[in-house]
Amino acid sequence: MAGGLVTVTGASGYIGSHVVANLLAKGRQVRATVRDADDPIRVDHLKELKISEGGSLEIVEMDLFDEASVHAAIAGSTDLIHTAAAVRISAKDPQRQIVDPSVIGTQNVIAAIDAAGTVERFVHTSSTAAIRPMKWINGETLTTETWADDATLDGNPYGLAKVMAERVVRDWHSKDGGVGRPRMVTIHPSVVFGPPLSKIHLRGSLSFLNALVKRKVPLLIPIQINIVDVRDVAEAHVRALTMGQNAGRYLTVSGDMQFSEISRTLRKEYPELKTPRFTVPYVIALVFGPLFDKRITLSWARQHLKRKLYWDATPAERELGMSWKSARDSVLDSVPGLLEKDV
Repeated sequence: MAGGLVTVTGASGYIGSHVVANLLAKGRQVRATVRDADDPIRVDHLKELKISEGGSLEIVEMDLFDEASVHAAIAGSTDLIHTAAAVRISAKDPQRQIVDPSVIGTQNVIAAIDAAGTVERFVHTSSTAAIRPMKWINGETLTTETWADDATLDGNPYGLAKVMAERVVRDWHSKDGGVGRPRMVTIHPSVVFGPPLSKIHLRGSLSFLNALVKRKVPLLIPIQINIVDVRDVAEAHVRALTMGQNAGRYLTVSGDMQFSEISRTLRKEYPELKTPRFTVPYVIALVFGPLFDKRITLSWARQHLKRKLYWDATPAERELGMSWKSARDSVLDSVPGLLEKDV
Protein backbone atom coordinates (compact mmCIF):
# COMPACT_ATOMS: atom_id res chain seq x y z
CA MET A 1 0.00 0.00 0.00
CA ALA A 2 1.30 3.41 -1.01
CA GLY A 3 1.77 6.14 1.60
CA GLY A 4 1.16 9.88 1.49
CA LEU A 5 -2.02 11.93 1.29
CA VAL A 6 -4.99 10.61 -0.70
CA THR A 7 -7.51 13.11 -2.02
CA VAL A 8 -10.94 11.64 -2.76
CA THR A 9 -13.22 13.86 -4.82
CA GLY A 10 -16.96 13.43 -4.47
CA ALA A 11 -16.42 11.98 -1.00
CA SER A 12 -20.02 12.53 0.09
CA GLY A 13 -21.29 10.35 -2.78
CA TYR A 14 -22.15 6.66 -2.59
CA ILE A 15 -18.92 5.30 -4.08
CA GLY A 16 -16.79 8.15 -2.74
CA SER A 17 -17.96 7.61 0.84
CA HIS A 18 -17.08 3.92 0.71
CA VAL A 19 -13.69 4.73 -0.83
CA VAL A 20 -13.00 7.06 2.10
CA ALA A 21 -14.15 4.39 4.57
CA ASN A 22 -11.88 1.81 2.92
CA LEU A 23 -8.85 4.08 3.00
CA LEU A 24 -9.38 5.11 6.62
CA ALA A 25 -9.74 1.46 7.64
CA LYS A 26 -6.33 0.89 6.06
CA GLY A 27 -4.78 3.75 8.05
CA ARG A 28 -4.43 6.19 5.17
CA GLN A 29 -4.37 9.99 5.43
CA VAL A 30 -7.43 11.15 3.49
CA ARG A 31 -8.57 14.54 2.22
CA ALA A 32 -12.25 14.22 1.36
CA THR A 33 -13.86 16.81 -0.90
CA VAL A 34 -17.53 17.77 -0.57
CA ARG A 35 -19.61 20.50 -2.14
CA ASP A 36 -20.85 21.88 1.18
CA ALA A 37 -18.93 21.13 4.37
CA ASP A 38 -21.77 22.57 6.46
CA ASP A 39 -24.40 20.20 5.07
CA PRO A 40 -24.89 17.36 7.59
CA ILE A 41 -26.28 14.99 4.94
CA ARG A 42 -22.96 15.27 3.10
CA VAL A 43 -20.47 15.21 5.97
CA ASP A 44 -21.89 13.64 9.13
CA HIS A 45 -21.50 10.07 7.86
CA LEU A 46 -17.87 10.80 6.93
CA LYS A 47 -17.11 12.11 10.41
CA GLU A 48 -18.51 8.89 11.88
CA LEU A 49 -16.18 6.59 9.91
CA LYS A 50 -13.71 4.45 11.81
CA ILE A 51 -10.10 5.59 11.44
CA SER A 52 -7.39 2.98 11.92
CA GLU A 53 -3.99 3.75 13.43
CA GLY A 54 -1.99 6.13 11.28
CA GLY A 55 -5.05 7.38 9.43
CA SER A 56 -6.59 10.83 9.38
CA LEU A 57 -9.53 12.59 7.75
CA GLU A 58 -9.65 16.14 6.45
CA ILE A 59 -12.92 17.36 4.92
CA VAL A 60 -12.64 20.27 2.46
CA GLU A 61 -15.07 22.04 0.17
CA MET A 62 -14.54 21.71 -3.56
CA ASP A 63 -16.58 22.83 -6.54
CA LEU A 64 -15.64 21.04 -9.78
CA PHE A 65 -16.34 24.25 -11.71
CA ASP A 66 -14.12 26.36 -9.44
CA GLU A 67 -10.53 25.84 -10.58
CA ALA A 68 -9.06 27.39 -7.45
CA SER A 69 -10.92 25.04 -5.12
CA VAL A 70 -9.95 22.02 -7.24
CA HIS A 71 -6.29 23.05 -7.19
CA ALA A 72 -6.41 23.58 -3.42
CA ALA A 73 -8.00 20.17 -2.84
CA ILE A 74 -5.39 18.30 -4.85
CA ALA A 75 -2.28 20.29 -3.82
CA GLY A 76 0.17 18.15 -1.89
CA SER A 77 -1.57 14.85 -2.65
CA THR A 78 0.43 11.80 -3.68
CA ASP A 79 -2.72 9.87 -4.58
CA LEU A 80 -5.99 10.98 -6.15
CA ILE A 81 -9.25 9.06 -6.52
CA HIS A 82 -11.68 11.08 -8.60
CA THR A 83 -15.26 9.91 -8.05
CA ALA A 84 -17.04 13.28 -8.31
CA ALA A 85 -19.57 13.51 -11.15
CA ALA A 86 -23.28 13.94 -11.82
CA VAL A 87 -24.89 10.53 -11.37
CA ARG A 88 -28.16 10.80 -13.29
CA ILE A 89 -29.32 9.39 -16.62
CA SER A 90 -31.67 12.20 -17.61
CA ALA A 91 -32.26 15.89 -16.94
CA LYS A 92 -34.07 18.90 -18.34
CA ASP A 93 -30.72 20.37 -19.37
CA PRO A 94 -28.44 17.34 -19.87
CA GLN A 95 -25.49 19.39 -21.08
CA ARG A 96 -25.40 21.55 -17.96
CA GLN A 97 -26.64 19.01 -15.44
CA ILE A 98 -24.94 15.78 -16.60
CA VAL A 99 -22.18 16.33 -19.16
CA ASP A 100 -20.51 19.53 -17.96
CA PRO A 101 -19.91 18.42 -14.34
CA SER A 102 -18.13 15.30 -15.58
CA VAL A 103 -16.18 16.79 -18.46
CA ILE A 104 -15.32 20.28 -17.21
CA GLY A 105 -14.80 18.90 -13.73
CA THR A 106 -12.36 16.29 -15.02
CA GLN A 107 -10.53 18.90 -17.09
CA ASN A 108 -10.08 20.97 -13.94
CA VAL A 109 -8.89 17.90 -12.02
CA ILE A 110 -6.14 17.00 -14.48
CA ALA A 111 -5.05 20.65 -14.66
CA ALA A 112 -4.76 20.57 -10.86
CA ILE A 113 -2.69 17.36 -11.04
CA ASP A 114 -0.26 19.09 -13.39
CA ALA A 115 -0.14 22.17 -11.18
CA ALA A 116 0.41 20.18 -7.98
CA GLY A 117 3.31 18.15 -9.34
CA THR A 118 3.01 15.72 -6.43
CA VAL A 119 0.37 13.21 -7.61
CA GLU A 120 1.95 9.81 -8.30
CA ARG A 121 -1.20 7.70 -8.64
CA PHE A 122 -4.58 8.65 -10.13
CA VAL A 123 -7.73 6.52 -10.22
CA HIS A 124 -10.72 7.83 -12.20
CA THR A 125 -14.26 6.54 -11.67
CA SER A 126 -15.91 5.79 -14.98
CA SER A 127 -18.83 3.42 -15.60
CA THR A 128 -20.13 0.59 -17.73
CA ALA A 129 -22.00 3.47 -19.40
CA ALA A 130 -18.70 4.50 -21.01
CA ILE A 131 -18.47 1.03 -22.55
CA ARG A 132 -22.04 0.05 -23.46
CA PRO A 133 -23.11 1.38 -26.86
CA MET A 134 -26.69 2.50 -27.36
CA LYS A 135 -27.20 -0.48 -29.65
CA TRP A 136 -26.03 -3.89 -28.49
CA ILE A 137 -26.81 -7.51 -29.25
CA ASN A 138 -29.06 -9.39 -26.88
CA GLY A 139 -26.99 -11.82 -24.81
CA GLU A 140 -23.56 -10.47 -25.71
CA THR A 141 -20.66 -9.96 -23.30
CA LEU A 142 -18.84 -6.62 -23.40
CA THR A 143 -15.22 -6.00 -22.47
CA THR A 144 -13.19 -2.85 -21.91
CA GLU A 145 -12.22 -2.95 -25.59
CA THR A 146 -15.59 -1.34 -26.34
CA TRP A 147 -16.54 2.34 -26.07
CA ALA A 148 -20.00 3.95 -26.03
CA ASP A 149 -18.97 6.22 -28.87
CA ASP A 150 -22.53 6.36 -30.20
CA ALA A 151 -23.81 8.08 -27.06
CA THR A 152 -25.69 11.30 -27.75
CA LEU A 153 -26.85 14.21 -25.64
CA ASP A 154 -30.49 13.39 -26.36
CA GLY A 155 -30.33 9.60 -26.31
CA ASN A 156 -27.70 8.80 -23.69
CA PRO A 157 -26.34 11.89 -21.92
CA TYR A 158 -24.90 9.92 -18.99
CA GLY A 159 -22.99 7.62 -21.33
CA LEU A 160 -21.80 10.64 -23.30
CA ALA A 161 -20.56 12.29 -20.09
CA LYS A 162 -18.67 9.18 -19.04
CA VAL A 163 -17.09 8.67 -22.46
CA MET A 164 -16.03 12.29 -22.79
CA ALA A 165 -14.61 12.49 -19.27
CA GLU A 166 -12.62 9.30 -19.72
CA ARG A 167 -11.33 10.49 -23.11
CA VAL A 168 -10.15 13.69 -21.39
CA VAL A 169 -8.21 11.61 -18.86
CA ARG A 170 -6.72 9.22 -21.41
CA ASP A 171 -5.77 11.89 -23.94
CA TRP A 172 -4.03 13.83 -21.19
CA HIS A 173 -2.32 10.75 -19.79
CA SER A 174 -0.95 9.60 -23.15
CA LYS A 175 0.30 13.02 -24.29
CA ASP A 176 4.03 13.03 -25.03
CA GLY A 177 4.08 9.29 -24.49
CA GLY A 178 2.94 9.66 -20.90
CA VAL A 179 6.25 11.15 -19.80
CA GLY A 180 5.84 12.90 -16.46
CA ARG A 181 2.31 11.63 -15.95
CA PRO A 182 1.23 9.78 -12.80
CA ARG A 183 0.09 6.19 -12.86
CA MET A 184 -3.55 6.17 -14.03
CA VAL A 185 -6.38 3.59 -13.93
CA THR A 186 -10.10 3.86 -14.70
CA ILE A 187 -12.75 1.80 -12.86
CA HIS A 188 -16.06 0.90 -14.52
CA PRO A 189 -18.86 -0.19 -12.15
CA SER A 190 -22.26 -1.48 -13.22
CA VAL A 191 -25.34 -0.74 -11.08
CA VAL A 192 -24.02 -0.32 -7.54
CA PHE A 193 -25.85 -1.77 -4.54
CA GLY A 194 -24.82 -2.28 -0.92
CA PRO A 195 -25.10 -0.37 2.36
CA PRO A 196 -25.89 3.36 2.05
CA LEU A 197 -23.97 5.53 4.48
CA SER A 198 -26.14 8.63 4.06
CA LYS A 199 -29.68 9.46 3.00
CA ILE A 200 -28.19 11.18 -0.02
CA HIS A 201 -27.07 7.77 -1.34
CA LEU A 202 -30.66 6.72 -1.93
CA ARG A 203 -30.93 9.06 -4.93
CA GLY A 204 -28.77 7.06 -7.33
CA SER A 205 -28.65 3.38 -8.20
CA LEU A 206 -30.27 2.46 -4.87
CA SER A 207 -33.46 4.11 -6.09
CA PHE A 208 -34.17 0.82 -7.92
CA LEU A 209 -34.24 -1.06 -4.62
CA ASN A 210 -35.87 1.75 -2.70
CA ALA A 211 -38.81 1.66 -5.10
CA LEU A 212 -39.38 -1.98 -4.14
CA VAL A 213 -38.66 -1.66 -0.45
CA LYS A 214 -40.92 1.35 -0.04
CA ARG A 215 -43.64 -0.12 -2.31
CA LYS A 216 -43.41 2.85 -4.66
CA VAL A 217 -44.20 0.58 -7.64
CA PRO A 218 -47.12 -1.87 -7.74
CA LEU A 219 -45.78 -3.90 -10.67
CA LEU A 220 -42.45 -5.09 -12.05
CA ILE A 221 -40.93 -4.56 -15.47
CA PRO A 222 -38.99 -7.28 -17.33
CA ILE A 223 -35.45 -5.99 -16.96
CA GLN A 224 -32.06 -7.42 -16.09
CA ILE A 225 -29.84 -5.46 -13.69
CA ASN A 226 -26.07 -5.96 -13.68
CA ILE A 227 -24.90 -5.52 -10.09
CA VAL A 228 -21.74 -4.84 -8.12
CA ASP A 229 -21.34 -4.19 -4.41
CA VAL A 230 -20.29 -0.66 -3.44
CA ARG A 231 -17.73 -2.10 -1.00
CA ASP A 232 -16.11 -4.06 -3.82
CA VAL A 233 -16.09 -0.96 -6.01
CA ALA A 234 -14.30 0.93 -3.25
CA GLU A 235 -11.77 -1.87 -2.80
CA ALA A 236 -11.09 -1.93 -6.55
CA HIS A 237 -10.39 1.81 -6.53
CA VAL A 238 -7.96 1.51 -3.64
CA ARG A 239 -6.19 -1.52 -5.11
CA ALA A 240 -5.88 0.26 -8.45
CA LEU A 241 -3.64 2.86 -6.84
CA THR A 242 -0.83 0.31 -6.87
CA MET A 243 -2.14 -2.79 -8.70
CA GLY A 244 -3.10 -3.52 -12.28
CA GLN A 245 -1.73 -2.03 -15.46
CA ASN A 246 -0.85 1.61 -15.87
CA ALA A 247 -3.63 3.10 -18.03
CA GLY A 248 -5.69 0.00 -17.23
CA ARG A 249 -9.45 -0.06 -17.71
CA TYR A 250 -11.26 -2.36 -15.26
CA LEU A 251 -14.88 -3.47 -15.14
CA THR A 252 -16.35 -4.15 -11.70
CA VAL A 253 -19.42 -6.36 -12.06
CA SER A 254 -20.36 -9.30 -9.83
CA GLY A 255 -23.40 -10.69 -11.63
CA ASP A 256 -26.95 -9.93 -12.67
CA MET A 257 -30.51 -10.41 -11.46
CA GLN A 258 -33.88 -9.92 -13.07
CA PHE A 259 -35.98 -7.23 -11.41
CA SER A 260 -38.51 -9.94 -10.56
CA GLU A 261 -35.76 -12.01 -8.92
CA ILE A 262 -34.71 -9.05 -6.81
CA SER A 263 -38.29 -8.52 -5.67
CA ARG A 264 -38.69 -12.22 -4.89
CA THR A 265 -35.44 -12.25 -2.89
CA LEU A 266 -36.54 -9.24 -0.85
CA ARG A 267 -39.97 -10.73 -0.25
CA LYS A 268 -38.46 -13.99 0.98
CA GLU A 269 -36.02 -12.36 3.41
CA TYR A 270 -38.27 -9.45 4.38
CA PRO A 271 -41.86 -10.71 3.94
CA GLU A 272 -43.21 -7.66 5.74
CA LEU A 273 -42.10 -5.49 2.82
CA LYS A 274 -44.67 -7.13 0.50
CA THR A 275 -42.70 -6.33 -2.64
CA PRO A 276 -44.47 -6.69 -6.02
CA ARG A 277 -45.07 -10.16 -7.46
CA PHE A 278 -46.38 -9.50 -10.96
CA THR A 279 -44.20 -8.63 -13.96
CA VAL A 280 -46.10 -6.83 -16.69
CA PRO A 281 -45.80 -8.14 -20.26
CA TYR A 282 -43.16 -6.52 -22.45
CA VAL A 283 -45.57 -4.48 -24.59
CA ILE A 284 -47.29 -3.04 -21.55
CA ALA A 285 -43.90 -2.44 -19.91
CA LEU A 286 -42.91 -0.15 -22.76
CA VAL A 287 -45.64 2.17 -21.53
CA PHE A 288 -45.35 1.33 -17.84
CA GLY A 289 -41.56 1.77 -17.72
CA PRO A 290 -41.60 5.57 -17.94
CA LEU A 291 -44.38 5.61 -15.34
CA PHE A 292 -42.26 3.46 -13.04
CA ASP A 293 -39.30 5.80 -13.36
CA LYS A 294 -39.47 9.16 -15.15
CA ARG A 295 -35.83 8.69 -16.19
CA ILE A 296 -36.84 5.76 -18.42
CA THR A 297 -37.54 6.81 -22.00
CA LEU A 298 -39.35 4.76 -24.63
CA SER A 299 -36.16 4.30 -26.67
CA TRP A 300 -34.28 3.17 -23.56
CA ALA A 301 -37.06 0.75 -22.68
CA ARG A 302 -37.01 -0.79 -26.16
CA GLN A 303 -33.28 -1.39 -25.93
CA HIS A 304 -33.17 -2.74 -22.37
CA LEU A 305 -36.44 -4.43 -21.47
CA LYS A 306 -36.54 -8.22 -21.87
CA ARG A 307 -32.93 -8.21 -23.09
CA LYS A 308 -29.68 -9.37 -21.50
CA LEU A 309 -26.16 -8.00 -21.47
CA TYR A 310 -23.10 -9.35 -19.68
CA TRP A 311 -19.71 -7.93 -18.69
CA ASP A 312 -16.21 -9.41 -18.52
CA ALA A 313 -14.79 -8.45 -15.12
CA THR A 314 -12.09 -11.13 -15.14
CA PRO A 315 -9.24 -8.62 -15.71
CA ALA A 316 -10.09 -7.01 -12.34
CA GLU A 317 -10.06 -10.46 -10.75
CA ARG A 318 -6.75 -11.36 -12.36
CA GLU A 319 -4.86 -8.06 -12.12
CA LEU A 320 -6.42 -6.37 -9.09
CA GLY A 321 -6.96 -9.62 -7.22
CA MET A 322 -10.66 -8.87 -6.86
CA SER A 323 -13.35 -11.26 -5.72
CA TRP A 324 -16.97 -10.20 -5.61
CA LYS A 325 -19.77 -10.25 -3.10
CA SER A 326 -22.76 -11.95 -4.70
CA ALA A 327 -25.44 -9.84 -6.32
CA ARG A 328 -27.97 -11.36 -3.92
CA ASP A 329 -25.93 -10.40 -0.86
CA SER A 330 -25.48 -6.87 -2.16
CA VAL A 331 -29.23 -6.52 -2.59
CA LEU A 332 -29.98 -7.82 0.90
CA ASP A 333 -27.19 -5.79 2.53
CA SER A 334 -28.76 -2.64 1.09
CA VAL A 335 -32.08 -3.09 2.87
CA PRO A 336 -31.26 -2.13 6.48
CA GLY A 337 -29.82 1.20 5.35
CA LEU A 338 -32.76 1.84 3.04
CA LEU A 339 -35.20 1.26 5.86
CA GLU A 340 -33.19 3.35 8.29
CA LYS A 341 -32.37 6.32 6.11
CA ASP A 342 -35.45 6.76 3.92
CA VAL A 343 -37.54 8.43 6.59
